[in-house]
Amino acid sequence: MILGGAQHQQPDHSRGDANTLGGYAAVHDRPAAFEGADGFSYSVEILADEIAGSRWGAYLLFVKWSRIGASSPMGHLESEYIAQDASETAAVLAVGRMTLTEVTTVLDAMIIAREGGAPVRRWWDAMRAEDGA
Repeated sequence: MILGGAQHQQPDHSRGDANTLGGYAAVHDRPAAFEGADGFSYSVEILADEIAGSRWGAYLLFVKWSRIGASSPMGHLESEYIAQDASETAAVLAVGRMTLTEVTTVLDAMIIAREGGAPVRRWWDAMRAEDGA
């Protein structure tokens, strides 16, 4: 996927359904971004690997961004294979048809699993704690 420059691009809704992951990237010319259950910002890309034989598996790579300045990554999460197909393109397109709500559900489930099932703090809770409230 080719990303636009730092300049804001007007969405082009003729390029896809902005309610799906692949459509959002096409319409907005940038990856979708989400607030995770931990209060951090994450951007997402669809990646694919060749797996058993001539099969391809596509998955989500979430990049976690730092709170301060939000311009430096501070980690990532990778989903399991979400789609498998005979071609890389077909596997990626299948994952691209996921709704943004479905992608958020995958992200939040991975965050909760990483935290051992413990409740995670939202950004406003973390800010309140830093203020001593």
